[in-house]
Amino acid sequence: MNTKSVKLGNTEISYFDIGEGKPIVLLHGFAGSKLYWEKVIPEFDDSHRVIVPDFPGHGDSRMGQEQYSIEEMADIIKELLEYIGVSKVTMFGHSMGGYVTLAFADKYPELLDGFSLVHSTANSDSREAKAGRESNAKKVVEEGLDILIHGLAPKLFAPDNVEQCKDEINQVKKIGLSTSIKGTVNALLAMKERRERNDVLENTDLPVLLVAGEYDQVIPPEKTFSVEKPNIEHHLIHGAGHMSMYEKPEELIKAMKQFLEKN
Repeated sequence: MNTKSVKLGNTEISYFDIGEGKPIVLLHGFAGSKLYWEKVIPEFDDSHRVIVPDFPGHGDSRMGQEQYSIEEMADIIKELLEYIGVSKVTMFGHSMGGYVTLAFADKYPELLDGFSLVHSTANSDSREAKAGRESNAKKVVEEGLDILIHGLAPKLFAPDNVEQCKDEINQVKKIGLSTSIKGTVNALLAMKERRERNDVLENTDLPVLLVAGEYDQVIPPEKTFSVEKPNIEHHLIHGAGHMSMYEKPEELIKAMKQFLEKN
């Protein structure tokens, strides 16, 4: 896949821009990259324009400042869409990418045809989770990325999938270890400080798809399915953890395609 890059303000953003048709945006999670979507992209680029950026300090994107809030990451996505001449998209955000998607929907609803949270939540962090983010940020600065990434990657998969998904877990580790120290710390602190956005789900009239993994150990289904409304679809992926794009890609792709076709 052909990687492109652009400097937006002081931040260099790397992205894929593949295919033609109605645009969709795929946003990756913490310590991930645009490669998280490598099994998904080929299923859409014959019918859609697929835009897949790396967040600052992740993948091939660079940090242009010390700190980016979740809202500032949403602003960067808006600037990227303006740069490539796209006025309206359907946005799919995985995990941290879902937090950015919600911030984008909060600030720029007129730019969306619909949006999806994939293994993500509109809830803010608990006190314990905030402390964990702070502790992990300190450890990364003092000890580097290895311990965090090697410990985290298997927990992103459903326990029953760890053995059969060894190659996928190694790929997640490889992507995670390519994240910069600054990018990792920034993402941890940005997630820690994010606000609750259930009000965005409650107030939006846009079509929304909420995707949860049955055995997600990071964000369990009840945290994803926090709001029920006629315009909000809940989709549970059986047998998946936090990484259905690797664990159950066919089912995730099917849910995404059905959502796009309906809306």
